[in-house]
Amino acid sequence: MTAPVTLPKSRQRLILSVLLLSSLLIWIDNTILSTALETLADPVRGLGANPAQLQWASGSYTLVFAALMFTAGALGDRFGHRSVLATGLVVFAASSIWAAYSSDPGQLIAARAVMGVGSALIMPATMATVTWTFTGPDRAAAIGLFSTSAGVGLAAGPLLAGVLLDHFWWGSVFLVNVPVVVVALIGIAAFVPNFRSPTPRPLDLVGLLLSVSGLAALAYGLIRAGQVASWTPAQVWAPITAGVALLVAFVVVELRSTQPSFDPRLLAQRVFGGGNAALGLLFLAMTAAGFYAAFYLQGARGYSPLAAGLINSPAALGVIIGGPLGVRLVRRWGLRSVTTTALTVGALCMGCGVFFGLDTPILWNVILAGAQGFSIGMVIGSVSSAIMSTLPLPLAGAGSAVNNTVRQTGSVLGIAVGGTIMAITYRTGIQGSVATLPDAAREPAQVSAEQARHVAAAIGRPDLAHAADNAFIHAMHVGSIWTMLFALAGALVLAVTLRPAQVPAEVSERPATHPAPLDDDARQPVR
Repeated sequence: MTAPVTLPKSRQRLILSVLLLSSLLIWIDNTILSTALETLADPVRGLGANPAQLQWASGSYTLVFAALMFTAGALGDRFGHRSVLATGLVVFAASSIWAAYSSDPGQLIAARAVMGVGSALIMPATMATVTWTFTGPDRAAAIGLFSTSAGVGLAAGPLLAGVLLDHFWWGSVFLVNVPVVVVALIGIAAFVPNFRSPTPRPLDLVGLLLSVSGLAALAYGLIRAGQVASWTPAQVWAPITAGVALLVAFVVVELRSTQPSFDPRLLAQRVFGGGNAALGLLFLAMTAAGFYAAFYLQGARGYSPLAAGLINSPAALGVIIGGPLGVRLVRRWGLRSVTTTALTVGALCMGCGVFFGLDTPILWNVILAGAQGFSIGMVIGSVSSAIMSTLPLPLAGAGSAVNNTVRQTGSVLGIAVGGTIMAITYRTGIQGSVATLPDAAREPAQVSAEQARHVAAAIGRPDLAHAADNAFIHAMHVGSIWTMLFALAGALVLAVTLRPAQVPAEVSERPATHPAPLDDDARQPVR
């Protein structure tokens, strides 16, 4: 359908349920992979992936996700958001099966990139459909529920991964996506209308090429810095410089386009631009912190995947509670007051990682995880609702694509920067302990604490394993400071760009005249 209609409340609830399930799939997958990183790094139980390969296994997914979302938004406006959503789910399921049966890290990285294609089609379509289906306070509440969906995914993912990794091989964490996709596809076919924009945008192949190549070059340079433990070699700064230049060219091309798929002009709007910048910094910090969290609990502390999932579960519960509560508090106290305070608290929780060591009571981890999740949930739900409410309905697909592209770009940079800071700091800290080792043992021990522990076990050097743990803890402390600073920068952006008493504008875009007739897909009866 190309014009909004007032759907029955029961139909709206069914549509929202299907969209939340589709969104839940992405969040479950993200957290499952984070829990499985330690296993994938194990040469015996996993693929023996080194830190750079693990960064690419996560980064290839988010890179493609970020770069393709603006194109996916244009496809949804042209062919219908339901069609794009269903296609994305099929691609996601097929690539999940490929990832599950990967025989080496290279195959896993490629499969994860294709999964990113599926996610890029799913996410803008879900948010655009929400914007078309709901208006006013109902829209804010619906978007707030997506924070709850994220929290459920964050809670279920690690626990599900823990159960699967304790009983099955690592590939099972990807196969679990398939039944969720089947249920979501049935719901889409039965309940979701095929909303599309009355003025579809052309596909932007030049912009797509520039954005993908720019992000890839930038991520490659950042990850390469961690491999060589230095920022000065040409193999580091040259791709970083090229990536920045390509991304600048991408912005210039989009600004000159009369119908850009990714419209940088939207970011010039005070609330939309500031909110997206803050969310990008938040996701950068969250992803960087999450990259070393699994290694801390499973590697340095020796907890099983399931135990690690249980320890981190308060973070997910906090997101579940914080999302809807944040929307309500914003209506009373204003957007800036609530979100700036919440993001500052979340940043300080990230910074508290500097106090964690090998013998820290695990209760402190549980408490800080809950507080951090609660704060982040309040920010994501409230800010997302505010920025989407600033756009007219025909720009729903474009705005959703910009919003999600910025957040996923933050995630790409978080994986690259966070993993690289950890790798460089670890390598510097372990050098003294491996100086006397033969080359065959020294090189893998310098790569990661996981490989150092295996070397220590093989040559009977428990002191090496202890040194690797200490080097990792120091690297985590340095990373905690940086993640806190990134999140605090996001809070500062919110404080500067949002007005003191601002509340998200709940503007009804329902037309006063009768809506246009439904298209053939939308006329189908609910089954």
